[in-house]
Amino acid sequence: MTLPRLSIEGLTKYFGEVLVLDDISLDVAPHEVVCLIGASGSGKSTLLRCINKLTEFDYGTIALDGVSIDDPGWGRNGLYRRVGIVFQSYNLFPHMSVMENITLAPIKVHGIARAEARANARELLAAFGMDSRGDAYPEQLSGGQQQRVAIVRALATHPEVLLLDEVTAALDPELVGEVLAIIRRLKAEGMTMVIVTHEMGFAREVADRVCFLSDGRIVEEGEPGTLFSAPRHPRTQKFLQRIIEAGRL
Repeated sequence: MTLPRLSIEGLTKYFGEVLVLDDISLDVAPHEVVCLIGASGSGKSTLLRCINKLTEFDYGTIALDGVSIDDPGWGRNGLYRRVGIVFQSYNLFPHMSVMENITLAPIKVHGIARAEARANARELLAAFGMDSRGDAYPEQLSGGQQQRVAIVRALATHPEVLLLDEVTAALDPELVGEVLAIIRRLKAEGMTMVIVTHEMGFAREVADRVCFLSDGRIVEEGEPGTLFSAPRHPRTQKFLQRIIEAGRL
């Protein structure tokens, strides 16, 4: 029996007295794409940040290939090499070139030789149509280009799981398509991904499974064709009805 690539059991998180994640359990198989949907404040982004320990959680366990993310055997940066995350705000360093942004973590954090890191970065940039932009600075790039660089930076350590948090939210509508095309490509290449998105049509197309969150819980999950066309839970039905009325599905 194949172990889940990612296994979450009983995950609970408080911010002060506010319960943000309420006993969440979720398994993600190797090469599976899971999309998290739900209203703002439902806990989706906090869940992503807990998976690679950017946010500490109060109760529960998270394991990667059967090994707890709290296992000391990961070392200081082992988890960050294997689990990449991309945010909606890009988080590129403005004073560094594209090449410097991409190679910083591989060289400084993971100890990869500079020549190897730069060669890998050039290969990734070429793969995503950015091979001529290695010497550019973030302010010289469009929003779509900056988000592509952020995705390349996350891929530079060859992660086994990629977390994507609303990566199209800060983009102009005409730039959304190019970023979604990259995610489709990563899916085709077999990348395991957990994606927070408000792009319902995209979630329907790319996800193997969709989870609807409300009040810090996974209220309903299933294959996208089933969940979007015949949701069972009243909260899911109400949420999707609003999405349909807004013309977003």
